[in-house]
Amino acid sequence: MAAWKALTFDYNEIRPRAASSVPGFGSLKMAAMTTKQGEIVVNGQTRLAPAGCTLLELLKWLEVDPTRVAVELNRSIIQRQAWVDTVVGPGATLEIVQFVGGG
Repeated sequence: MAAWKALTFDYNEIRPRAASSVPGFGSLKMAAMTTKQGEIVVNGQTRLAPAGCTLLELLKWLEVDPTRVAVELNRSIIQRQAWVDTVVGPGATLEIVQFVGGG
């Protein structure tokens, strides 16, 4: 029987880059978001992120595989199906956790 362990990652080491260079984000909307940034907290570390993006867009911008994580936004766990509609505003606090199997 595999045991599940929570493993947190420090995504603050990821260098922000233009949205147009992130696969799947060549749209004008995402490129415009990189010009306006807001301060958020990711796993306890303050960082700048594109303003007005959805949770799913933010995960992709952070280069986080959205199929392998759980996300808490402002102390509430956000269901995966709501990520596409959930906007991450300035001052948001996120905890991004990846679950790994092991024994």
